[in-house]
Amino acid sequence: MRDVVRTIFTVGPYSGGWAVEHGGSFFDQCGDKEEAKAAANKRARASQDSGTPCLVRISGEPFFARA
Repeated sequence: MRDVVRTIFTVGPYSGGWAVEHGGSFFDQCGDKEEAKAAANKRARASQDSGTPCLVRISGEPFFARA
């Protein structure tokens, strides 16, 4: 089985609010976790539309992966 390399966007606390982290950089800082999740999903959709598999992780929420 071949491992798939994915772009990972992580939503987590940042500077008193929430932001999306990717590759050590933070984007889409906002005060609401749900807004940050929506921003991460928008980035993930753009990544997938360009042909790059991706994953959104939410800090503090369980993570499940399919084999």
